[in-house]
Parts: sequence; structure tokens; C-alpha cells
Amino acid sequence: MDFKEYIRVIPDYPQPGIRFKDITTLLKDGPAYRAAIEALKEKVAGLEIDLVAGPEARGFVVGAPLAIALGVGFVPIRKSGKLPSETIEASYDLEYGKDKLAIHTDSIKPGQKVLIADDLLATGGTIATTVNLIRQLGGEIVGAAFLIELGYLDGRDKIQGIEVSSLVTY
Repeated sequence: MDFKEYIRVIPDYPQPGIRFKDITTLLKDGPAYRAAIEALKEKVAGLEIDLVAGPEARGFVVGAPLAIALGVGFVPIRKSGKLPSETIEASYDLEYGKDKLAIHTDSIKPGQKVLIADDLLATGGTIATTVNLIRQLGGEIVGAAFLIELGYLDGRDKIQGIEVSSLVTY
């Protein structure tokens, strides 16, 4: 299946010169969405995975169904202040400022094998922060899976040493 056919490209969003890759057109098509999750599952089939972790918010719509397909648990990584129990946090740079991600301290046990899943690998900042949080808890990152990779932004450089699987590369 050519997943690019299901991804809408919106020019000049959120600012001039950006060609935003909109996955909502893939998500609303049940068979295409299911096929995308199954394709990611196939790409990571050789990995030993205990948990899937996904950063807010689109990492939830990729990571949670992928975790179900793999028969493992899902760990949400949220913006600061959104998780109800004890957390650790890590800051990361945005284009215009900073933000923080958080994870429950009891969500990953030392030695558990974790697959990171998200909709998009762009500059790698969010995923590098996700990696940092998982490693602080003693999790072993076995790979990262994405619907889309923007290869021209070199996001892989920020997560060197981690096996990356992507369905679509621009």
C-alpha cells in the first residue's frame, strides 16, 4: 500500500514555506489506518518488545494500536503537568521556545525493552527527549517506529544507535 496517497500535504502551515504532513486523512480511513499499524508491526517483528512508548499526542494514535497489535503494554509520555502520579521530566527545544515531557516513574521497569512509536520523525527533538526519559527509568530502547520520516531534517542524527522504521519518507 502506498501510504503517501493517504497523507494530505498542506502548504504554508503552520507558517510560510512549511509543507505540513497531515495524517488525519490516513486516520479517518479505517482500512488504511489498520494497514499502517500492521505494516509497522511487520517492520518491528524481529525485535523483542515489552512495551511501546509514545509521546503526546499523535504518538498515542500510533503507539497504542501498535502496542495492541504486538500484544504489549503502552506507556504515554505527556506534556508536563498532565500525568497524575509521580513523574520525571525532561526539557527540549521547540522552534520558538522550550517544552517539557513527563513519564510516570513506575511506567517502565529497569531492563524492559521499549519500542518508541510516533507519527513523525522530523528534527528528532521530541524523540531524543523520549529516549532520555525511558533511559532514566532503566528502559532499554529496542527501536523507534514512525508513520512518516522527514529525511531532509536529519532527525536520525539525534537518536543514533536506535533502529528506526518508517512507513513513508519525504
